[in-house]
Amino acid sequence: MIIDHPLLGPRDIAEFICLGDAVLIERPDPAAGDAMDRFHDWLHLRDNPAGEHRELWYHEHGDRSWLVVTRDTLTHEIRRVELARDVARARGRGV
Repeated sequence: MIIDHPLLGPRDIAEFICLGDAVLIERPDPAAGDAMDRFHDWLHLRDNPAGEHRELWYHEHGDRSWLVVTRDTLTHEIRRVELARDVARARGRGV
């Protein structure tokens, strides 16, 4: 599988590590009244969809960037690749 890195172009998947669901970018507010429950869910509960899924990938053997890869879990077709920092900024999270 090839990941088309937004900055470096096409790269072999062997250069990356998949960290799982991209929901990890959406860290809960630690000051919220129900922070413990939110952090539990954020850390331990994940969807396991059949079809399109957004995943967090780390370019370990490259520029060490974090990417959000939108991939079809049935066909492994990669539909979109974004820098995780851009995704976080677009959601007002800042990185």
